[in-house]
Amino acid sequence: MFWSGLFTSSSASGHARKGADWTGWVSSVVGRQSKAGTLVNTETALAVSALRACVTLLAESVAQLPCELYRRDDQGGRTRAVDHPIYDLVHSQPNRKDTSFEYYEQGIGALCLEGNDFSLIERDGAGYPRELIPVHPQKMRVLKGPDGLPYYQLLEGNDILPMRLVHHVKAFSVDGFVGLSPIATNADAIGLALATEQHAAAVFQRGATMSGVIERPREATPISDQAKVDRLLQKFAERHAGLRNMFSVALLQEGMSYKQLAMDNEKAQLLQSRNFGVIEVCRLFKVPPHMVQQLDKATFSNIEHQGLQFVIYTLLPWIKRKEAAMMRDLLLPDERKDLYIEFNVQGLLRGDQKSRYEAYALGRQWGWLSVNDIRRLENMPPIPGGDRYLTPLNMADSQKIGDSLNASPEQLQEIERILCLT
Repeated sequence: MFWSGLFTSSSASGHARKGADWTGWVSSVVGRQSKAGTLVNTETALAVSALRACVTLLAESVAQLPCELYRRDDQGGRTRAVDHPIYDLVHSQPNRKDTSFEYYEQGIGALCLEGNDFSLIERDGAGYPRELIPVHPQKMRVLKGPDGLPYYQLLEGNDILPMRLVHHVKAFSVDGFVGLSPIATNADAIGLALATEQHAAAVFQRGATMSGVIERPREATPISDQAKVDRLLQKFAERHAGLRNMFSVALLQEGMSYKQLAMDNEKAQLLQSRNFGVIEVCRLFKVPPHMVQQLDKATFSNIEHQGLQFVIYTLLPWIKRKEAAMMRDLLLPDERKDLYIEFNVQGLLRGDQKSRYEAYALGRQWGWLSVNDIRRLENMPPIPGGDRYLTPLNMADSQKIGDSLNASPEQLQEIERILCLT
């Protein structure tokens, strides 16, 4: 009774309830009819191979990254907070059913498809989360309370939960309460790709595609028997229609001549339309086309750079959304100044072996990398004496150069003036 009155007691709450109806923003089972005439919802959109490839690429790329809980130390460094109650939750197993990979994969997949990722938070007596239980976005509604904060309604049981019991990650949002579904907001682009695939399938299913045809002479006697015409058409379709008989040669009789056929413009545009559909879907998710096996524009000179762009401009925004939401929902307010949650993306940012070793050599020679630092970056165990740092002998602190020369105060001033000029 308390929760029902919370959202209906005033006109302001009535306005919030009206604004909280987010079925128009997220995709649903019913879906939306695109201008191309195809029904677009989560299930039909996943039938587009490029879209499924983009979504699974993003979900699997994030899920494979180790998620760690770190504690800041007084020297500006960090250590893993393995003794904290939620370390195992974020790193190894969010709930009794899912592994960490499965949980993060499902969450990022829901973000890409529905624009929202919801999990119920089960807390212990001290207030720390014990389990994160994922909930399908279509089974959750976001309400705006009189206090301006979001509340969450489970559509199956009509239970309304406060923020502290729900872990919510949202994609790009215009109201700050629910994320927009890429499928719902771009139904026409996805519907066009669906229509193109369906048209291509229909061409192969019902079309008679031949490499040539034998024409009947114009002066030949017409075939007047309709039954004979029907048998001829039926036999022709059996021999030359469908995928197995494509590019066959039709052999007719009665002095007919062979004529070579080439691919017409309509079929050529069909292939171009299918390629354009792949590019449109990649643009929607900001995924480089070569990462979904569209290799037309990829070269050995730019593919590594595109891979780095994928990590920086595509993956990191999704990762930062997840990290920030976990910091807000899983850590207690007084812990956030000392603890933070982070996905380790260093493995994805590593260059090729030659580039890495050249960078290690520079770091080692200039004294800011030790042998064990390098071995740690390469996932190798430390070695005895590997924590020593080198100091280049041809470099010196400009503030101490006068002491090494036993210079007088006047000489020190002159040296400092020369150093400033250089």
